[in-house]
Amino acid sequence: MTAAETTASRPRLPVWLIVTIAGVFALLYAYVVWTALAFLLQQAGGTAGLTGYGWFVLILPVVFPIVVFGVAFAIGWRRGAAQFALVLLTGLAFIAAFWLNVFAYAAATPALYG
Repeated sequence: MTAAETTASRPRLPVWLIVTIAGVFALLYAYVVWTALAFLLQQAGGTAGLTGYGWFVLILPVVFPIVVFGVAFAIGWRRGAAQFALVLLTGLAFIAAFWLNVFAYAAATPALYG
């Protein structure tokens, strides 16, 4: 059996299942983006404001989840349903660790604020 025959005989996920799994995780990723954007606006509107470095550091958690979701979707959408959900969950855990690091850095570093 060749590699082409092996991949052709493997059943693919139905589109509705891919959309459902991706949609549920997209809501969780969107929540992270929304939280990061709210934190950015809260810090920018504060009494001290943000420096250029502060803008850079606090925009990263807004953009990073979108990139990670795209990469996780590209890696997992051709796999089984459980594996697809696990890849998206792993990306979400990666984003959560990144967000906590940025939040701790923003709380401890006065260089972000003008």
